[in-house]
Amino acid sequence: MSGQSGLLSFLHDFACLVFPGYCAACGCALFRNEEILCLRCYSALPRTGFHNDPENEVAQMFWGRVPVRHATSFMYFIKGSHYQHILHELKYKGQKNIGIVMGRMFGNELKNTAFSEVDLIHPVPLHKAKLRKRGYNQSELIARGIAEILQKPVETRIFSRKVDTSSQTHKTRYERWENVSRIFSCEDPDSIRLSHILLVDDVITTGATLEAIASCVLAVEGTSVSLASLAFAKLQ
Repeated sequence: MSGQSGLLSFLHDFACLVFPGYCAACGCALFRNEEILCLRCYSALPRTGFHNDPENEVAQMFWGRVPVRHATSFMYFIKGSHYQHILHELKYKGQKNIGIVMGRMFGNELKNTAFSEVDLIHPVPLHKAKLRKRGYNQSELIARGIAEILQKPVETRIFSRKVDTSSQTHKTRYERWENVSRIFSCEDPDSIRLSHILLVDDVITTGATLEAIASCVLAVEGTSVSLASLAFAKLQ
């Protein structure tokens, strides 16, 4: 080891000792070469494997609702688990790097699958008021992580959310659908004609939001749509 690299290693270890990074799932201090998740939490991620099954649970949600080419989620949303904490930190605590890094993990699973055949990636948009308040769109961060691996362009302004809908948390399936139907618009239809669009969201619960924006995509001539979310929350 050269003197310079040895010094850099020492400074890195010292910085981690004084300002340690913490696992976004369990909160334990991260070791060198660990990013966002410790090795134990990374190994135990509740991955769905849906990208390997064209008839997976997420894909089935949209049967008879909207014609989707492919649909998947990276992991299961397990209420009360360490992995719920990841999403909370990303969405509400300003931990933007979680979205990018988890998106890369997701992208590595989607490589060499049908999802790598999309033309562009678009996150589910936030309403301008909510975007100003939060300062970022967590779905965009996930989309950028995926795009980095798939080497696909990310667009964020083709679709917009016209209405700042109320929270979906305590709504029924029908109420969720009613809450988001007809709230999206396509600002530049010419830019996506004949394109295959991958829509990215943070969590799928009933699929109402993705159904609404997918319908908006498909209203443009010659388009097709696939869906991906970081997490899948089963309704009890």
